[in-house]
Amino acid sequence: MRIAVIDKDSCKPAGCGGYLCARVCPVNRAGKECILDTEKKAVINAELCIGCGICVNKCPFEAITIVNLPEELEEQCFHSYGQNDFKLYRAPVPIPNQVVGLVGQNGTGKSTALKALAGDLNPNLGGDEAATMEQLSKYFAGSELQAYFSDIENKKMAYKPQYVDQFPRAFRGTVKSLLEKADERKILDKLVKEFGLENCISTKISEVSGGELQKAAIAATIMKDADIYFFDEPSSYLDVRERLKVARAIRELAEERLVLVVEHDLIVLDYLADLAHIFYGKPAAYGIVSFPKAARMGINEYLAGYMKEENVKFRDYPIKFLIKTAKEEIKRYPLVSFKGIKKKFASFELDIEEGELRNREIVGIMGSNGIGKTTFMKILAGVLNADEGEISQEVKIAYKPQYIQADEDMIVRVVLKKAEQSLITKLGLEKLLDKPVSQISGGELQRVAIAECLSKDADIYLLDEPSAHLDVEQRVNVANILKRAIDEKEKSAFVIDHDIMFLDYLSDRLMVFLGESGKSGKGHGPFSMKKGMNLFLKDLGITFRRDPDTGRPRANKGGSVKDREQKQSGEYYYVK
Repeated sequence: MRIAVIDKDSCKPAGCGGYLCARVCPVNRAGKECILDTEKKAVINAELCIGCGICVNKCPFEAITIVNLPEELEEQCFHSYGQNDFKLYRAPVPIPNQVVGLVGQNGTGKSTALKALAGDLNPNLGGDEAATMEQLSKYFAGSELQAYFSDIENKKMAYKPQYVDQFPRAFRGTVKSLLEKADERKILDKLVKEFGLENCISTKISEVSGGELQKAAIAATIMKDADIYFFDEPSSYLDVRERLKVARAIRELAEERLVLVVEHDLIVLDYLADLAHIFYGKPAAYGIVSFPKAARMGINEYLAGYMKEENVKFRDYPIKFLIKTAKEEIKRYPLVSFKGIKKKFASFELDIEEGELRNREIVGIMGSNGIGKTTFMKILAGVLNADEGEISQEVKIAYKPQYIQADEDMIVRVVLKKAEQSLITKLGLEKLLDKPVSQISGGELQRVAIAECLSKDADIYLLDEPSAHLDVEQRVNVANILKRAIDEKEKSAFVIDHDIMFLDYLSDRLMVFLGESGKSGKGHGPFSMKKGMNLFLKDLGITFRRDPDTGRPRANKGGSVKDREQKQSGEYYYVK
């Protein structure tokens, strides 16, 4: 089976002289119409296409993708967005009393699957029109989804969308009014206390931070009296403590409801999910849904890039996590040192211990939200002035802020005018270059901002939450790009993030922020990874072990034998 996909935003017939692809196609030249011009867009007949790849190679805008797939998948198309557009094969299965997690690259159909199961998208089984109940019943015969879709009109859904920053556009009131409107289960007071929303409960939705907005959106979803709950990336903007609190609240739902979760933080997914579906394929072209697996097995197979039961290899390399050892000290010297830094606001004060950043190293920064991490980074970047203290050296800084602001009318190519082509290629930004910033997704905007930061001539690179909205493979790719750039250029970086797995993969040392959120914060370190993680995790009261197959960190369940043993020994950090 062969599928052809054309990126309609990238296809520019005027730029190639009027469908260069049609002129070079050997099928067209033989007198048949494999590639047509229909309503001012190219259309490829996948049945006539011979898969020669000439049109793919000749297209100057890289708008065409031709993919060969197993013939048995042809009858398993769950939804198609149209001829030469994205196709999703198979669907995830909601299971009673189980949290079902969805993991995979962005653009492989996770959100499409959620929308179809939530009744917001009518699956067409690859046809031109929405499938009838009879067709869906036949398609899912013998599976849990047969009964699910037969009664979907009578099911009540609760859906937490991926991008919560859209909430202020749809809702003008306060956090309290939003939650009161959603509170069908009469648990408002319980969740406000559990999620720590007391300080923002009377604040307008348009004025709360990203983390507070995320918690309010999750709380509003949980408060609804629904049959099935969908959570699309619930950990974005939340710190580690908040992520695990949210995970526990979502798990409670599964005791009596159906729950599906899309999540790129694998520690959170492992902590909350019972089962996992892997989504794989070619982003924006097609996606395939694996059969359900136990969460640990699914996550490990996703990292390995190989599914044993299906005998499918979907990535050429595994993702592994190594225990960190001290870096060689040769030719390592302080690039910048700081001491006595203090900053005081009306209701918050920050105190930073003496420390230094050395050449050719990446220091991860961890701590709760509202505890001064971003304030410290802004002081280093010169965006804020410290009230006291000193920074020893004059160094050039490149800064990627937490909340990315760009001229929405600006074209991506202009934003990245100083970026090398190799960096653009490694971050997968080629097809975005001629798009306005306003038309790209949150994950795409994040990669553009990272590329802009790394393209600057600087001594120190400061990146605030670079993993937000990126999938697992993109996070690993960004980490590798950053590590390579820092090592080759003999520069350094501070990176703030809440994804422990990302910082574990990326960092050489750790700086830890402790204190009381919204009132006071103190920066400690940098420390070795072991010392820094032990300090951070002890403050959270959470222990981690390493998975024996992949080396990835896994959170121990509170009060378990392993958790008690590690706390007693003082080893909170990734003991096997």
